[in-house]
Amino acid sequence: MGDHDVDLFVIGAGSGGVRAARVAAGYGARVMIAEEYRVGGTCVIRGCVPKKLLVYASRFSDEFEDAAGYGWSVGKVTFDWATLIANKDREIARLEAAYTTTLERHNVEIVKSRATIEDVHTVRLATGARIRAETILVATGARPHHGTPIAGEKYVISSNEAFHLKKMPRRILIQGGGYIAVEFASIFNGLGSEVTLVYRGEKILRGFDEDVREHLMRELGLRGIKVLTHKIVKCIEKVDRGLDVALSDNAQIIVDLTMFATGRRPNVEGLGLERAGVKISERNGIVVDAYSKTSIPNIYAVGDVTDRVNLTPVAIREGHAFADTVFGGKPTRVDHSNVPTAVFSEPEVGVVGLSEAQAVEKLDTVDIYKNSFRPMKATLSGRDTRVFMKLVVDGNTNKVVGCHIVGPDAAELVQVVAIAITMGATKADFDATMAVHPTAAEELVTMREKAISYGRAAAE
Repeated sequence: MGDHDVDLFVIGAGSGGVRAARVAAGYGARVMIAEEYRVGGTCVIRGCVPKKLLVYASRFSDEFEDAAGYGWSVGKVTFDWATLIANKDREIARLEAAYTTTLERHNVEIVKSRATIEDVHTVRLATGARIRAETILVATGARPHHGTPIAGEKYVISSNEAFHLKKMPRRILIQGGGYIAVEFASIFNGLGSEVTLVYRGEKILRGFDEDVREHLMRELGLRGIKVLTHKIVKCIEKVDRGLDVALSDNAQIIVDLTMFATGRRPNVEGLGLERAGVKISERNGIVVDAYSKTSIPNIYAVGDVTDRVNLTPVAIREGHAFADTVFGGKPTRVDHSNVPTAVFSEPEVGVVGLSEAQAVEKLDTVDIYKNSFRPMKATLSGRDTRVFMKLVVDGNTNKVVGCHIVGPDAAELVQVVAIAITMGATKADFDATMAVHPTAAEELVTMREKAISYGRAAAE
């Protein structure tokens, strides 16, 4: 190692950093990883894992209601927020211990301290200690960003604090229209809160397929979630009845809690990146190449801090590819196309590939197949809900280039569909696949009639 204390110093022990550290150590590198909060990062500690546990909890209310149509008499049910949070905390502690054990088993030295970059090869810990590293990897993730400050912002929580509330709010207003806002709206609604979702745009889930956005908005409304679009929170005042929230149209809403989920920003501040000469993008993310290398040859970055595709599995793949490239002698690029994603709302959303609008913009000919139908379970439960499925097909090659699902287990379904799309499956391949009956998923292989076709040449 020459004058270096370690081969690799990782700043941030989230999903991407932990994977990179473990794999690099497996190649024989001497690795040190610093984490100022808890090992596991956003996903494990205050993101997708605890959120999914709350999602599960919120869905039991539907099951109790639907049971009557199937002959069950459930009786009076009660929910205890404190029990859920305590059980969630125990599971998160178990996962953190598992992540820590994995690192220790691979001889990765863990430093529970904030770390900053002093120069291109030196990392300084909060204790004052300096570590010389041949390679530095920044994997510090992202944090909630509330946007322009408003009066009364001290009464606003983010998703971070939502996991540690002492009691569940009876009335909550959530500002935002992305993954986190929609998911927490569904969570609190399912647990019994009166939920108002405020979004500045026309439709929630910007960037998703238009049909998906419209379908989910309808479903949220049917579940009693009040979705207010073209509005933002102007100010918040504490009053005797709770919090008086004033909106941009001068409407006022009284709630017990306000939560902002208006986006996340890469954690780059105070890391010393400017001292090392690391280039930052206009969107505040660390600029990297296809191998996650920054503008400085020995400094790399993976995960949300790069603001590429901000999803946990992507960060893990990037971390692994980095270790393969730098320490395994196997240069590896990460393919950021056809990344499946899910919104754990109620109903659930699962998506992979191009939206209809993206396909029309990118391809010469596009065929759209879609259908909306009442799920079989709802026939006896009486629940007013519909499943939506859509396939986007390249009209020239017949390849399926996009799949969009809104309904039960949409995330599970789209994970499997993503395999087919990644392999280049055609609509003919889908059509030739035997259906499993009776299932909702069979609709994916039985859609025959085009809903619409686009032809660029004909249009021109």
